[in-house]
Amino acid sequence: MSLILFACVVRVRDGLPLSASTDFYHSQDFLECRRRLKTLALQLAQYPGRGSAEGCDFSIHFSSSRDVACMAICSLQCPAAMAFCFLETLWWEFTASYDTTCVGLASRPYAFLEFDNVIQKVKWHFNYVSSTQMDSSFGKIQEELKFQPPVVLTLEDTNVANGVMNGHTLMHLEPAPSFRMEPVTALGILSLILNIMCAALNLIRGIHLAEHSLQVAHEEIGNILAFLIPFVACIFQCYLYLFYSPARTMKVVLMLLFICLGNVYLHGLRNLWQILFHIGVAFLSSHQILTRQLQDKQSDCGV
Repeated sequence: MSLILFACVVRVRDGLPLSASTDFYHSQDFLECRRRLKTLALQLAQYPGRGSAEGCDFSIHFSSSRDVACMAICSLQCPAAMAFCFLETLWWEFTASYDTTCVGLASRPYAFLEFDNVIQKVKWHFNYVSSTQMDSSFGKIQEELKFQPPVVLTLEDTNVANGVMNGHTLMHLEPAPSFRMEPVTALGILSLILNIMCAALNLIRGIHLAEHSLQVAHEEIGNILAFLIPFVACIFQCYLYLFYSPARTMKVVLMLLFICLGNVYLHGLRNLWQILFHIGVAFLSSHQILTRQLQDKQSDCGV
């Protein structure tokens, strides 16, 4: 019988499932364990990196780092070292395939469906390859578990309903806040493209001027900075449009000011139309950043 029965990858801050293995178990106990795994996934932000929740027939193990967590349902005969070694392998495979930006922008459950095949292969490897071939890996995990034991729960601890846990009132623990932005618009995409174009022009001109000004008077340094500072401001504007950031308005105004002052300073190296183009793109990007708001928090993420 397989020791690792089911595995999934979820986003820590809101429990959104990103990918999962196909399970072939339909017993009532297993389905109940799956429901409690989903509940636990919503609470991962409250717990340290590794943990286990044990029940009568199955156990849930989870391992998280940054905003990605791997979770597994195992039989009670599965050694903890094997489960956490499996989860760590799965985490490395996932983070090697998808960066934090992709994970942060995921807006629907199971957005990385193609990763399911990888989960199946890793799960099969750990279930059917001889444990003697993985003794070194298990030994390393066992040492880590001795020095930093995982948090131990029971499956009943994950059964949260109407604010009550195990007959006692549950202290209200908020998971890490989820800052999900409204969908990107066509005009927003256009502003991103124009902003990247302006950033590239500033960078190319700045580097070109620096290469030809190594033996020229120090007054050229001002022109070089007037190209490079707007380049950084354009890139930061792209970031502000794509991701939520506190004090957005102040940052937007500051970036806009840098771009405008830099282009005005370059009046001798750029003609009026070029300056107006760069400033116009900066205003368009600023408008798009300020009009793209956070989505209203959803009570059910579709798990």
